Amino acid sequence: MDDLGRALRTWRDRLDPASVGIPHKAPRRAPGLRREELAVLAGISIEYVVRLEQGRAVKPSAQVCTALGRALRLSDAEYAHLMRLAGHAADPHRVPRLIPGSVRRLLDRLESHPLAVYDATWQLLHWNPLFAATFGDPTTVTEDHRNLLLMQFEGMPSPARFSPGERAAFEESLVADLRATTSRYPDDPDVEALITRLQRAPRFRELWAAASVAEHQSGHKVIEHPEVGSVDLDSDVLTTQGSNLRVVVYTPRPGTDARDKLGFLAAIGTQNLAPDCG
Repeated sequence: MDDLGRALRTWRDRLDPASVGIPHKAPRRAPGLRREELAVLAGISIEYVVRLEQGRAVKPSAQVCTALGRALRLSDAEYAHLMRLAGHAADPHRVPRLIPGSVRRLLDRLESHPLAVYDATWQLLHWNPLFAATFGDPTTVTEDHRNLLLMQFEGMPSPARFSPGERAAFEESLVADLRATTSRYPDDPDVEALITRLQRAPRFRELWAAASVAEHQSGHKVIEHPEVGSVDLDSDVLTTQGSNLRVVVYTPRPGTDARDKLGFLAAIGTQNLAPDCG
């Protein structure tokens, strides 16, 4: 077991399952979370958790580290330590993915709204239970499906319904936002790789050629949910200072029944539908 594996095992052992919503159904031989419970909470396989703890896994991605940090309820210092152990030392030239405690506290206080946190490349890092219940559980899909740009331009399944004008405006805004990210992090290889992949999509190439620069700040979408039907939502994007994280908060559109439907979804929990992730 290497330093990363030892740290993960220590953090897993200290976490009370009840604190993350896992009831004690039977006596446990050891304290803390089981490996399979951590795997479910982080959205990764049990086999990968085993390999990480035994020091047999290839360097975990920053997204996996973020998921583990969220699942293990790590402090800012512990999360930064995890990122360093995984080879993701803080680098001013790389897109930040550390979610500070102040942002996590804000998320906890807005639990009555679906919300999610993305990095500057629109990679989903964190979400609350109501987001998962409304848009679909992000732990059931791959990391690619958790990137809003890849999902939009590669035609991945989504419960979101747009009018043609709304879709065009949404795509234009996302691409202009990505253009701004390239000037903030011109040396980040992940940004370059993302753009190279997106260039395969004709619609992205068209918008990228326009060279528009702007921040994606708000939007509107209708979610087709298998239990409650159409949920009409507005979204507002709050960008954190310094780290350029995007906190997306969804609110019921005035004049619709979305508020009642969100209340019902908060009660019934996560459904198995293809996540929109944004």
